[in-house]
Amino acid sequence: MSIQKQMQQLADPVYASHNQRFFKTCKGEYGYGDVFIGIRMPGLRKLAKEYIALSIADIRKLVKSEIHEERLVGLLILVNQYKQADDKYKNKVYDFYLKHFKYINNWDLVDVTCPHIVGAHLLNRNRKILYSWARSKHLWTKRIAIVSNWWFIRHGDLNDVFKISKILLHDEHDLIHKAVGWMLREAGKKDLKLLEVFLKQHYQEMPRTMPRYSIEKFPERKRQKYLKGMT
Repeated sequence: MSIQKQMQQLADPVYASHNQRFFKTCKGEYGYGDVFIGIRMPGLRKLAKEYIALSIADIRKLVKSEIHEERLVGLLILVNQYKQADDKYKNKVYDFYLKHFKYINNWDLVDVTCPHIVGAHLLNRNRKILYSWARSKHLWTKRIAIVSNWWFIRHGDLNDVFKISKILLHDEHDLIHKAVGWMLREAGKKDLKLLEVFLKQHYQEMPRTMPRYSIEKFPERKRQKYLKGMT
């Protein structure tokens, strides 16, 4: 049985209807036109492990699918393959990922995959490309640029997260505000002083969601101080 047929057996129309609303698929919304069949993340991760040996050609079919969960499981398979691959195949997975940005077109697709492929690949490489992506006009490319930093942060490397956050300070989209705030919060877990320096320099010009996310883990008194400064 193909992975697509297995997914159809796991489909839940009620959960699919919920996700159509949750992921903003109506006209004019960021996920317009996306199609859900209703499979929860644990089921998708289980399938991704079961089909870890899937060929690149078959993964491409999944990633190009109009069905959101098929795209997601294809990307999760890539993540799993990257983790186990030699350097040659890691390069192939990374290149494949970059060539298929068009299909990595919702925040969950970005967030659960780009740190583990883009971030992992660039940890010990030149990261100039992230700055180009951060200046893109494409929402998901910009989100990839900032969220990939999660991998660097995890390894104690904060060299780029503040610089890329600065590029995105005046972005208009709430999903970028949230992503930047999230990465700043993660950076603060590693070095609170650096985060505070950044906030003191920029919080008055940041969209409100961005600093709110970044200070979520602050002691309450300090958090309230920043919140008052934003009013």
